[in-house]
Amino acid sequence: MNIRLIAIGKTDNKSLQTLIDDYTKRLSFYVKFDLEIIPDIKNVKNLSEAQQKKKEGELILSKIGPTDQLILLDENGKTFSSVGFSDFLQKKMNAGIKTLVFVIGGPYGFSETVYQKAQGKVSLSEMTFSHQMVRLFIIEQIYRGFTILRNEPYHHQ
Repeated sequence: MNIRLIAIGKTDNKSLQTLIDDYTKRLSFYVKFDLEIIPDIKNVKNLSEAQQKKKEGELILSKIGPTDQLILLDENGKTFSSVGFSDFLQKKMNAGIKTLVFVIGGPYGFSETVYQKAQGKVSLSEMTFSHQMVRLFIIEQIYRGFTILRNEPYHHQ
């Protein structure tokens, strides 16, 4: 299985980017993983919230293949423990999914079209985090999930 993470806008915090790069490298030992950044939309001051979500949604959906399974990182999604999330990853692999795509939306979330195409939603927490931090958190949790599945000592019960 391949895992992709799609996010809107670049990470401008160098410390966060260093950690994202570190966990991306670690993750490569377990699974083919790609982080794809969709550039911020230009002239957002001239767009309503709905128009911005629609434009971001079109860009997101243009990156999704017909057999990709789309999972949105959404505050109203399913919450997991780390062990539960590793089980979630294992079930996706067992189901024969070729590419699992996690998406971090823009500042206003997702358009209705993106919600309709999604096969699931995952919430990292009831708290709100910056979009840049969410990138690090989901990559670390995917890495943690694979170390749990391999019974490696990274995760402590």
